[in-house]
Amino acid sequence: MTILKDAAPNGETALILGITGAFGGAMAAMLARRGFAIRALSRHPQPADASPFPVEWVVGDAMDRSAVVSAAEGVNLIVHGVNPPKYQRWRQLAIPMLANSIDAASMAGATILFPANIYVFDSRSGTVVSESSPKRPTTDKGRVRLEMEQMLEAAAHAKGVRSISLRVGDFFGPGVAASWFAQCVAKGGREAKVLQNPSSPGVGHAWAYVPDLAEAFGRLVDRRASLDPFTLLHFAGHWDPDNAICETAHEIIGRPALPIKRFSWFTMYLGSPFVPFLRELIRMRWLWQYPLRLDNTRLLRTIGAEPHTPLREAVAGALAWPA
Repeated sequence: MTILKDAAPNGETALILGITGAFGGAMAAMLARRGFAIRALSRHPQPADASPFPVEWVVGDAMDRSAVVSAAEGVNLIVHGVNPPKYQRWRQLAIPMLANSIDAASMAGATILFPANIYVFDSRSGTVVSESSPKRPTTDKGRVRLEMEQMLEAAAHAKGVRSISLRVGDFFGPGVAASWFAQCVAKGGREAKVLQNPSSPGVGHAWAYVPDLAEAFGRLVDRRASLDPFTLLHFAGHWDPDNAICETAHEIIGRPALPIKRFSWFTMYLGSPFVPFLRELIRMRWLWQYPLRLDNTRLLRTIGAEPHTPLREAVAGALAWPA
């Protein structure tokens, strides 16, 4: 996505936690286009020429409360885009990191931008879920994610900390490496040897193209003064009812002999006793066995049309292949 290096500054600053990840990077680019000065907290600052827009790097760790609070001094937004490494130890790491962001936002008077997800639901939630649908997670990760949402809501009521969250399906897009698309559907990107469909026959799946998600956040930021202190809306993204994402990847890669196969969950179960990450994936298998579509009616009422890159262009971006 093109970055306007000469975008007019708007006098506001955004602190990005997780800027080296795909979501944090897309959010930083979106906010830079809107004239925000970008500050990033990271253990490993990048060279100045690594970004097409200026970034003020602050050395620190999101687990260090004092580092987050210090980095947030004078900022208007805090993008909470950090996750536990390899998506493990959620309670030990994810909860404290969010608590640090909440404390920092409280002291700075900043608004938190937070990506919520569908792990808070379960197979009984129904095929279409809205913001008011019951949340009854059956996995540890889902329970932690629900607790994180509740932390933001409690902070709005008790501390006046404002937050904007969008609930999304599975990430895919440029630079999204730790995802089902990159690690399963098209592992290896344009050099993939096989394309795999994890869904049970006839089960649709919700995908979130990260650049579209970042732009949706941007449109909410544009309207943040009129939003409730705790705002959580659903982002529909790309609903794939019939494995179109695999078929589209096959067309873009353009190798007729490239096979599309059903993903082998059996292999995952065999490896799970020895690989904790596989156990985490298996716990979320229900999302590939039952359709769960996000109702974005409230988001549409708030921002108008949801940003939506056509599927072929989005898949091309995820494959790092020209559309």
